[in-house]
Amino acid sequence: MTVQPISGIGATPQAAATRKPAQTLDSEAFMSLLVAQLKNQSPSAPMDTNQMMAQTIQLSMMEKTTEMAANSKEGFSLQMRSAAAALVGQTVNYTLPNGTVGSGIANSVSYSGPVPTVMVGSQSVTLDAVSGVGTSPGPATPII
Repeated sequence: MTVQPISGIGATPQAAATRKPAQTLDSEAFMSLLVAQLKNQSPSAPMDTNQMMAQTIQLSMMEKTTEMAANSKEGFSLQMRSAAAALVGQTVNYTLPNGTVGSGIANSVSYSGPVPTVMVGSQSVTLDAVSGVGTSPGPATPII
């Protein structure tokens, strides 16, 4: 008996979408758990109010710490932008990741990436590659 080969490709089975469980609890999930715990507590052994207050305080502290971290990150980003803008018109020394060293007058700044980029002549230099800044020479003033 001969077996005929199958030609063509049938539909490939699709992988079932897997749900990734959340690794953190937010304040809404915490409050839902707290309400469920209060609803289902035993009348003979009620929930310890000191423990409940401690958990609520811990949640509040965690939220404030997260908020402070976000504000700090935003402040650092604004500080980098301000520092990059201050370089325009200045003589900039830089070292590129490949080891190339250069210098020139910064003529513009781009904020399109996570780190501001300074244009020095035709060279695009990230702010963290800048190794020095000086004033650009101005026009000579005659002494009278």
